[in-house]
Amino acid sequence: MRKELKKDYLFTNKDLMQLILPLMVDQLLAITVGLADSIMVSSIGESAVSAVSLVDSITILLINIFAAIASGGAIVVGQYIGQKRPDMARKAGEQLLVFVMFVSVVIMAILYLGKGFILNVVFGKIEPDVKDFANTYLLIVFASIPFIAMYNSGAALFRAIRNSRITLATSIIMNVINISGNALLIYGFGMKVEGAAIPTLISRAVAAIIIVVLLMDESLTVYISKNFRYKFDKKMVLRILNLGIPNGIENSMFQLGKILLLSIISGLGTVSIAANAVANTISAFQIITGIAVGLGLITVVSQCVGAGDYEQVRYYTRKLLIYTYISFVIVNAVIILAMPLILKIYNLSSETAGMAKQLIVFNGIASSLFWPTAFTLPNTLRSSNDVQYTMVVGISSMWIFRIGFGVLFVKYFNMGVFGVWIAMYFDWIVRAALFIIRYRGHKWQIYKENGS
Repeated sequence: MRKELKKDYLFTNKDLMQLILPLMVDQLLAITVGLADSIMVSSIGESAVSAVSLVDSITILLINIFAAIASGGAIVVGQYIGQKRPDMARKAGEQLLVFVMFVSVVIMAILYLGKGFILNVVFGKIEPDVKDFANTYLLIVFASIPFIAMYNSGAALFRAIRNSRITLATSIIMNVINISGNALLIYGFGMKVEGAAIPTLISRAVAAIIIVVLLMDESLTVYISKNFRYKFDKKMVLRILNLGIPNGIENSMFQLGKILLLSIISGLGTVSIAANAVANTISAFQIITGIAVGLGLITVVSQCVGAGDYEQVRYYTRKLLIYTYISFVIVNAVIILAMPLILKIYNLSSETAGMAKQLIVFNGIASSLFWPTAFTLPNTLRSSNDVQYTMVVGISSMWIFRIGFGVLFVKYFNMGVFGVWIAMYFDWIVRAALFIIRYRGHKWQIYKENGS
């Protein structure tokens, strides 16, 4: 049976590498450019950093929501491709693009109308100069919301047709515009937060335009027809939302939980705040390969599910999880060995450097053990329409273990910042256990075209 199946594998090793490697580079680029971005903004002053951070907390939330909806669309498209129904895959792609465009414009309008509420209520009692900077940054950056939605949707469609190189190339262009624009306007023309906001808007607009234009290539499996006339398909849109909304809720709750935990850490003193900030920055590099493989897994599994071949789903899930674990060991070993150099860059006090080192080393070990099954594996379940289970597990585990135990360890056991991180590992372990149990069963293998 295995030999017979091998002849019909949907993805060769070369296919997997061509899909996943560009995603890894894309993730690395995003984190590196984000660091450079924050360094340039910091040259304006602490008020500017605070303002940009506050506004970005909203845009990051929206990015996660749009990315979740886009993933829902990519799963639907992938399943149709697996069924060898390219006409329906194209229809799903067109419905996704137009729907997110409409929703994003509505959201943008609501946010502009609610600008006063955001500045005075959501952001709380902030200093006048922070509020002025936030107002300026918000007015410019919120105009990029429709472009964020279009880019995320277009990138998800290209991943669904196995072409992650396009998204990498577009991402490079976007980030070059952003970082060079920041350098020019902030350092060259002496602008304040508008020097950071304008390149952000332009880069997102350019990326969205590029991705949409490239999707007009009718040689692609999924493309926007030149004779395209939009007609709302309620059934198709609901199917996309049924897959995207649970993931969006889970991601939103995850971001909210991180914000709540940061408020706890902020009361532990400067050393803990600084060590936590450095460890958080490095931790993004520690899990980068897992995020990339997780995105690739959506493409692989959705096509196998569409083909009705769950043996291949399990085969590729095992294979990609093995790749993820190997990459985690390699990446974290390199980071731990490079620790003295990394900490030297931050010019930390000996106490802060010691605490940051402990957090980073411990996180490298824990992530290599638990992260792939806690966060990469559930993409197999999501791509098989088992989105309600992953949402319930994700939200419940986060609130009970990451937040509940985090408060308990810090407030009542006086474990300091380590208590927050240890609670996070409890969350990972519970997620991993529940997702492995689910995966080893068969309930998630019931594919229905309506996504229910």
